[in-house]
Amino acid sequence: MLNKISLEHILFLDIETVPEYEDYSSITDDKKELWEQKSQYQRKEDFTAEEFYERAGIWAEFGKIICISVGYFHLKGENRTFRTTTFHGEEAALLKEFKNLLNGHFSASKYLLCGHNAKEFDFPYIARRMIIHRIELPYKLNLFGKKPWEVPHLDTMELWKFGDYKHFTSLKLLAHILGIPSPKQDIDGSMVRQVYYEEKDIDRIINYCELDVVTTAQVFLRLRGDDLLEESEIKKV
Repeated sequence: MLNKISLEHILFLDIETVPEYEDYSSITDDKKELWEQKSQYQRKEDFTAEEFYERAGIWAEFGKIICISVGYFHLKGENRTFRTTTFHGEEAALLKEFKNLLNGHFSASKYLLCGHNAKEFDFPYIARRMIIHRIELPYKLNLFGKKPWEVPHLDTMELWKFGDYKHFTSLKLLAHILGIPSPKQDIDGSMVRQVYYEEKDIDRIINYCELDVVTTAQVFLRLRGDDLLEESEIKKV
């Protein structure tokens, strides 16, 4: 079934997020109370709300997107390239740029969005942050009234589940067991907040995010039974 989808009709993506503010003391008192309530179940008695705030980036209500990396295939005869680019900067601006990409180049019904665990995280996170910034949702992210088979989203983690809803597999693990070469990354997801706020090195984060987009595309190729991308086929634009 996956082989019936043209690779050129898929936009692969990944996002990186951080807490909305650099530290807990910057939050208003009313939002501190809301954060304490929201995080109570996960932190239990092990952490105070302040100590747990460094993880706030995983919730769209308390975090923000610092970059969206995308990748897409370009096929010409037997030759193929996989092109990546990243939107970054002030959140509202990067969200508008991403929306313009969707509306300008990927709005037709034949196009699909694909990420790893994206149905649970990336897609809803982007949509929520757009609504918070009063940005009208692009068609590809507006799921209101759509039937399940009308949702234009693919998820490599969901594809790997084969109907097992209890199963979670990280992108790193899935790439390893599928024999996909592990990209050389100098950070992981747990370090993004520190690199962004303390080291102020957005380029490291962008590189990490784009490598995850490439790995997601590689996983999709393996699930289809296709040859993996060679390094020479991957282009940054």
